[in-house]
Amino acid sequence: MAGRLSYKIATLGSHSALQILKGAKDEGFQTLLVATPGRLSLYKRFKFIDKIIQISSYSDFPKIEKQLIAENAVIVPHGSFVAYLGIDENKKINVPYFGNKAVLDWESDRLKQRYWLESANVPVPRRFTHPSDIDVPVLVKSYGAAGGHGYFFAKNKGEFKQKIKSFKAKNYIIQEYVIGVSAYIHYFYSPLTQKLEILSIDRRYETNVDSLGRIPSHNQQGLGIEPSFVVVGNSPLVLRESLLVDAFEMGERTIAASKKLMKGGLWGPFCLEAIITPAQEFFVIEISCRIVAGTNLFINGSPYSSLYWDKEVSTGRRIAMEIKDAIKKRLLSKILN
Repeated sequence: MAGRLSYKIATLGSHSALQILKGAKDEGFQTLLVATPGRLSLYKRFKFIDKIIQISSYSDFPKIEKQLIAENAVIVPHGSFVAYLGIDENKKINVPYFGNKAVLDWESDRLKQRYWLESANVPVPRRFTHPSDIDVPVLVKSYGAAGGHGYFFAKNKGEFKQKIKSFKAKNYIIQEYVIGVSAYIHYFYSPLTQKLEILSIDRRYETNVDSLGRIPSHNQQGLGIEPSFVVVGNSPLVLRESLLVDAFEMGERTIAASKKLMKGGLWGPFCLEAIITPAQEFFVIEISCRIVAGTNLFINGSPYSSLYWDKEVSTGRRIAMEIKDAIKKRLLSKILN
C-alpha cells in the first residue's frame, strides 16, 4: 500500500482531467493537477484533487517538471497535451508518462496514420491524391485537426477547388465523405495482460452540421450556411451486439500492426473514430492514441466496462488500475515512457 500511495497521478487541467483524477483517487492514489489561472475556480471545487500547481500558461509546463518528478508524479496525457504543448514538447517530457510517445508521430501525420490502419486491414474511406479525381462528396482534414477544427466538406470537385483557396492548412488529406452513423469506440489495451477491452462508445454532437441535418434539404438551399464539424458535446451509444465482433477485431488488428510499426506498439486507451454505413460496414476515419473526451460520459462506468469489472470503471479509472497493477508487479517500465 505504501509503495502505491507514494506515486501521484498528474495531468493538465483540461479535456478529461476530472475523469482521470477521479479515477486515480478511486484507486487510492494522491492526485495532482497542473492548471492555468482561468481554470482554477473550476478545479478547486473537487475534493478528489489533492494538489494544484498553477502555471501562467501551458507552455510553462517544462518549468515545473523537476517539481513533478520530486512529487513522484506519473503524467497521464490527454488531447490537450498535444494541442497546447505540441508533439516535440510531449516527446521531451521527463516526468514518467503513461503511454508510448512513439505513437505521436504516427497519429499526427494523416498519411502515416492511414498506412497504419491499412496495415491493420482496418477499412478506411477512399483517399484522393489528386483533386481532379474527386467524383464523390469529400471531407478535407488538416493534420492535427482538433475537436473538428480544420475540416471542410465539398460535395464535388468544383466546390473543392473553390473552398481550398481559403483553407489555411498546408498539410491536409482528401477522403470520401462516408454516409452513416458515427461511432467513437473507446478501447483499452493492457500490455500487462495483453488483453483488449472496449470500455465505452460515444457519438459527437458537431455544430452546425448536426443541426443542419434537422432541416429538410429543400429548405437548406439559399441559406448560405457552411457546414462546421466543431465538437460541442457527446452522447452515449451502444452498438448492436453483432457489430461488436467487428469492433473488437478492428481494435486487435490495430494493436498488432502498431507492434510492427513502432517500438513497443500502442498501449493504454485509444479510440477508433468510425462511420457505420446502412450495410453495417465500418469505415475508420481516424485514430486517437490516448483517452478521448467522449469517455467523460462514463465517469460512473458504462454498459461495456461493467462486463469486465464489478465496480464503476471509467477510462480514467482503468488507467489508474493499470498503473497500480504495474506497481504491484514491478513492471512500471513496461507502461511508462
